[in-house]
Amino acid sequence: MKHLAISLFTLTLLLPVSTLAQQEENYDYWQPQRAMVQRGQQAVFMCNGLFTSNRSLEQIFAQELAFFREPIGSADGGDYNIDWNRRAVEIGASGAVPVMRAVFREGIGCVILPPDQTLADIDSLPELTLPLPPGDPARIPWPNGDLVNSSGLPAGVDAAALQAASDWAFDRDSKEQVTLSLIVVYNGDIIHERYATGFDATTRTRTWSTAKSIATTLIGMLVDEGRMSLDEPLGFDWYPMNRSAETDPRKQITLRHVLNMSSGLDTIDNRGREYATGSGLSYWAGASSVVGARSRALIREPGTYWDYENYDTLLAVYAMKLALGGEKAYAEFPRRALLDRIGMRNTLVSTDRFGDFILSSQVYTNARDLARFGLLYLQNGMWDGERLISEDWIDFVRTPAPATVGKGGHYGGQWWLVPEGRDDVPTDAYSTSGNRGQYTVVVPSHNMVIVRRGLDYGRQGFDRWSLTREVLKTIDE
Repeated sequence: MKHLAISLFTLTLLLPVSTLAQQEENYDYWQPQRAMVQRGQQAVFMCNGLFTSNRSLEQIFAQELAFFREPIGSADGGDYNIDWNRRAVEIGASGAVPVMRAVFREGIGCVILPPDQTLADIDSLPELTLPLPPGDPARIPWPNGDLVNSSGLPAGVDAAALQAASDWAFDRDSKEQVTLSLIVVYNGDIIHERYATGFDATTRTRTWSTAKSIATTLIGMLVDEGRMSLDEPLGFDWYPMNRSAETDPRKQITLRHVLNMSSGLDTIDNRGREYATGSGLSYWAGASSVVGARSRALIREPGTYWDYENYDTLLAVYAMKLALGGEKAYAEFPRRALLDRIGMRNTLVSTDRFGDFILSSQVYTNARDLARFGLLYLQNGMWDGERLISEDWIDFVRTPAPATVGKGGHYGGQWWLVPEGRDDVPTDAYSTSGNRGQYTVVVPSHNMVIVRRGLDYGRQGFDRWSLTREVLKTIDE
C-alpha cells in the first residue's frame, strides 16, 4: 500500500503543469433542468396568451415566444396539446425531459404544474371567484372606469411633439424592441393612447417585474396599519432548519432589507442560473415559491450589498401572508385592498399551485390598469378622497437603497429611480420595471404618468428615461 501511494504521487508529479492548469469546469450540469424549465415557460406563455390575453396561436408564436431559441412546434402544430375545454396547455412528449403543463384558473391566470401532475389534478389548483365590483366600466368615467374624455388636448400640450414622442416609442431602430402600447396621463387625464396591431385597451399581458411595485404597495398598506414593520425581522423560520433556530443569522433580515434587494442572501437567480433553478422553478416548473425563497444561505451582512433577486420580493410577500393571518384573507387581499378600489378590473395576480402569490413577476394586466396604478402614486396615495398609501411609504419606495448610494442610486423599495448623474429627466421621476419592456413611470414635478408595454426580444435596451425625456418635451412648463 505504501509503494502504491508513492507511485500515484510520482505519476502526478510527472504530469505537465500546463495540463493541470488547463482543466476548466465548462459542462452545464443544469442542462436537463433548463430543458424542463423551457418547456414549462412555453406552457405558461401559451396558456396565458390564449386564455388570459385572448391572443391567437399565430400571434403567440410570432411575439410572446419570439425570444425562445427553439420553441417547441409552431402555430401550425407540433409536439404540444391544447385542451380548449379545460383551458390548459401541455408541452412536449414523454421522455428524458418531462411533459410540462399549465392551466388557466379563474381569477388568477395560468398555474404551472410540476412534472408529476397531469390535467387530472386541475381541480386541486387554486382559483379566485371573488365577484368584480358592480357597474359597467365602459359607462364609468376615467380613472375608475374606461369612459375617457375625448375633448382634445389641454392647453400647453404640443400635439406634434406628443406624436413624435409616440413615434419614438413605436418606431424603433432595433427589431428586438416591440412596443405594444403607450399611455400618457397628464393632470389626471389620458392625453395619448396608442396600441400596436393585434392589441387594444382590453389586452392583458404579463407585467414581469413591474409586479414587484404592486407587491410593495400591498405591503405598504399593512405597514401603514401597523401590521408589518420595515425594521423588524421577517418573522419566520428558514430552511434547512438549524438545531437552534434562534441563532440562525438570517433572523436579522428585515422587511426593509428584502424590499431594498439587500438581504445578503446567496445569489440564486443571477450568475446564469435564472432559467435553471431558483425562482425559475416556481415560475415555470411547479415548485413552491415560499420554500425556495426560504432556502438561501446568508453570505453578506444584510443591507450592505445590492443584489436583484426575485426571491427577496417573495420573502416579503410571504411575510405579508403571515401578517394577514388566513388563506382567504390572503387570497382576496390584492383585490379588496387595492385593485378593486382604483378600478384595476383587468388585473390578475397569479399564484403557484400552493396558492402563494408570485408577486415578483406573474401579474397580468392591461396598460390602462397600470396607468391607474401610476396615478395612485402621482396623487400621493390618494384615491377619490381616501388615503390608500401613506406619504411615508411613498417616500420609502422613492429613496435609494443604502447599498446603491454612490453606486448608481438607481433602486428604492421595489421601484427604480433615475440613476445618479442623469440630468436629462427630472430626478423626482421613478418607475416600475419589468422584463421585455414593462414600465410605469411617475413624474411628480410634471404631474404625469407614462405607461409603456412591450414584448421586447431582449431583456434590456428600451430606455424608459429617454422615453420620459421625449414625452416631457410635449409639455410647455
